[in-house]
Parts: sequence; C-alpha cells; structure tokens
Amino acid sequence: MTRKDRWVVMTDPIDYVAPSRLKHRKAAEVIPFLKAYIAKKEQEIIEIEAMVERYEKRRLMEERAYQSMSTLRRLISGKKPDHHLAVEYIHYVKKPMEKARMLRQEVEHARSILNAPTSSDTIAVSSDIADAMI
Repeated sequence: MTRKDRWVVMTDPIDYVAPSRLKHRKAAEVIPFLKAYIAKKEQEIIEIEAMVERYEKRRLMEERAYQSMSTLRRLISGKKPDHHLAVEYIHYVKKPMEKARMLRQEVEHARSILNAPTSSDTIAVSSDIADAMI
C-alpha cells in the first residue's frame, strides 16, 4: 500500500461499528423511533437541498443582472472578487452538501437496522442512535 492509498483509506467513512458500541434495545421502542428518526433526517436533507438551490438561483440571478448592465454601470458597480465567490460557494453549497451526505449515511444505517431480520425482540443499535433516543 502506497502512502497515497493509506491516505485515501484513512479519509473514507467508517461503516463498521464495534460490537462493544452496540446497545441492545427492545424492538417495540426502537422501531417507532427509527421511523421518526428517518423521517426527520430526510426532512433535514430536503431543507438543505432547498437552501442550496435557493443560493444557486440567487447567484444566477445576480450574474444575469451584472451581465445585462451597461459597460459604464458594470465599471462603477464592480463585481465580487472570485475568492469571495469561492468562499460563498464553500459556505452555501459544499459544506451543506457534505452535511446532507452524512445525513444520508445516517438514514441508510437506520434503514439497515430497521430492515435487518430479527429473531428476538431486541435490536442492536449504535450508541449514536441510542443516545438520540434519550
């Protein structure tokens, strides 16, 4: 394994949960919570995507307005420097989309717990979800 391969492996999200971090809860209390948890996280994802879409629409409208100005007016009004636009992009698009990706992973994990076949009336949940239940 090269140095670069180790770096990629170290930055990948960890899907494995150690058995010591799993907590066993009654299925009757976990299943309704997981359904509500999934719905809440999906709603957060929708809100984040809507916020990003509003930002992109606003940027597009600003760019169109700037391009439609006369040359003299453009010269007087000025334009945001590119590095400001880059910082705005990171703040309004990149970071929220990373958060949405993390929320999708949480939803997928919750769905895997929900859809896992259980023969007993207890379900093993990660400590993060168990803490959210409290």
